[in-house]
Amino acid sequence: METSFALTGKGYLIMAADTTAARSIVKMKIDEDKIKTLSPHLLMAYSGEPGDTVQFAEYVERNIRLYQIRNLYPLRPAAAASWIRKALADSLRSRKPYSVNLLLGGYDTATNDPHLYWIDYLGTMTEVPFAAHGYGSYFALSLLDRYHDPSASLEEGLATLKRCLDEVSKRLVVSPEKYKVKIVDKDGVREIEL
Repeated sequence: METSFALTGKGYLIMAADTTAARSIVKMKIDEDKIKTLSPHLLMAYSGEPGDTVQFAEYVERNIRLYQIRNLYPLRPAAAASWIRKALADSLRSRKPYSVNLLLGGYDTATNDPHLYWIDYLGTMTEVPFAAHGYGSYFALSLLDRYHDPSASLEEGLATLKRCLDEVSKRLVVSPEKYKVKIVDKDGVREIEL
């Protein structure tokens, strides 16, 4: 019952993911961080098969870090999204494909704009103003479509996210109890409590 959300606003990106690690009907862990910080201005929320998600997230994190070490500057969000999409597409054509859905978001320090990319396990990628993965997306996408404002302040963006989380907890039968929320803006990545 994994759920992740992200939305962009005026100079920021908010990303939230549930903290439950479950298999079938068994809840194994309730403090799992499903949002990986890839660089000072880049976040990735992942969901899917438990082994694939952690392995692929660590693979991406290490390769983006290696790029930064070799070239002395970090990848911008668009370049990171393209590289990740190609890595997923290549794995799909191998004997061991990754079953991972991703939300990649970051703040481009060159253009001073937030960017959000929706990537699925088939290697499909698109840039979007807001996104969701998992069962919670069935309820949240209509709310995000109605209430998302690209020029909204951070407080308004957090209110929209809170509205989505409340709707999921109210309507989803097996709803997640806790969410981890991270923000990326010109100052970098930080975690907040909702």
